[in-house]
Amino acid sequence: MSFTSIISLALGAILIENFILVKFLGICPFLGVSKSQETAVGMGLAVTFVMGVASLVCWIIEAALLVPLGLEFARTVVYILVISSLVQFIEMFLRKAMPGLYLSLGIYLPLITTNCAVLGVALLNQQNGYNLLESVIYGITGGLGFLVAIFIFSGIRERLELTADTPKAFEGFPIALVSAGLLSLAFMGFSGLKII
Repeated sequence: MSFTSIISLALGAILIENFILVKFLGICPFLGVSKSQETAVGMGLAVTFVMGVASLVCWIIEAALLVPLGLEFARTVVYILVISSLVQFIEMFLRKAMPGLYLSLGIYLPLITTNCAVLGVALLNQQNGYNLLESVIYGITGGLGFLVAIFIFSGIRERLELTADTPKAFEGFPIALVSAGLLSLAFMGFSGLKII
């Protein structure tokens, strides 16, 4: 795998095929945890870790167990079990090491287990026929794309809450949805980007 193809895969996952703003996967934590930049970064890093490790573990399980034993039909269940185990590990770590972040993430931390972006990256690795290195790169950079999107959006939401003169009908969640739509349109501008 050449350096150019690694960069192409990484930029594709971060910008061109951003899981939140282009593929519309993982919207629940994107909208729920993006009220402050601190919690957005915490969630983004947790999702990046889970996506990267899940990509690695799911690829190994796919190659070593599911395909040789003809159990491809159980792929989704197995992937969800792997992801839920990783999320439990992160939850235990955050509870001990960063209790403030653990409390601020609240219900959204266990929801990473069913976050369709995390399951989506594992399934897309298999669907696209990525090898182990490509799967891990796609998982980590897909998570970084999640982090970039949620960080930018949290900055917009903080700014709107502090300084914007929003019409009464759009205060709170409605203006957040309008902002998310505009941010998504901005990211769709990357769709013409090609790396040679």
